[in-house]
Amino acid sequence: MKVRFKFGIKTFSGTADEMTYGSYAKNTLCLGRQYVTPDYTANNQHVGAIGKNLASVFKAAAAEYVADLKTYATRNGKENFHYGELAVTAYPLFVKMMFAWAKTDPTHIDLTAITVADIVTRDADVRTVKRAVDAGYLPHISDYADLTSDIQ
Repeated sequence: MKVRFKFGIKTFSGTADEMTYGSYAKNTLCLGRQYVTPDYTANNQHVGAIGKNLASVFKAAAAEYVADLKTYATRNGKENFHYGELAVTAYPLFVKMMFAWAKTDPTHIDLTAITVADIVTRDADVRTVKRAVDAGYLPHISDYADLTSDIQ
């Protein structure tokens, strides 16, 4: 349904009072519908388990490794993002790298159960930021060769 607001508000995007609003046509039209709670599926549970495990792996990683990821994120933000765009921080880059690594061998790499020790035992390319960039798991930047701290 088409929504009209008072007090000079043209449009609103978001959820309020059991209604979901969307702004369309360059903020000149606002449509609203009743909010419906999404169903909880097995995929939600699987993705949640991956997220929890990757957070624990990130926390268990060596401080130097996390510092290298932060340095990479800063350099990546300067090279691959334009003015006004938000650069990606270290943790999302870590998650992206882990998903790219898992895609190379999905039968043997389970992100719901992977640990730092497993990464070291497999001598995975995600052990250092430099190796991850070389493997294509992270975008290439000009000064990445010095980011060699191990995850352990």
